[in-house]
Amino acid sequence: QVQPVESGGGSVQAGDSLRLSCVVRGRTRDSYTVGWFRQAPGKEREFVAAVSWTGEQTLYGDSVSGRFAILSLNAKNTVLLQMDRLKPEDTAIYYCGEAIQWNGMYYPGYQHWGQGTQVTVSA
Repeated sequence: QVQPVESGGGSVQAGDSLRLSCVVRGRTRDSYTVGWFRQAPGKEREFVAAVSWTGEQTLYGDSVSGRFAILSLNAKNTVLLQMDRLKPEDTAIYYCGEAIQWNGMYYPGYQHWGQGTQVTVSA
């Protein structure tokens, strides 16, 4: 069974950095994309970034472009999300999703999801 597992969340100050990790346990040969989405209280789920396992395809949400970087560690079934220059509006639960095709920001296209990891950024 495919199961993404997130880690690395925490509480930081504005301007700080955090690195989230998503390990896709039980990954199959059909797996193609890993994406990060986030959801803040009272807000809709928002696309953050996505990457293909080969690293050839990447996509970023407008609100994080230039501050966040997504990296595929293909041999380790792991995707990292490096978050720099964090802002209070980045506060949310961050979820990792896995898909068997390139979905980018298309949320319904992801087949498996992790439980999420909390990121809190204080002003």
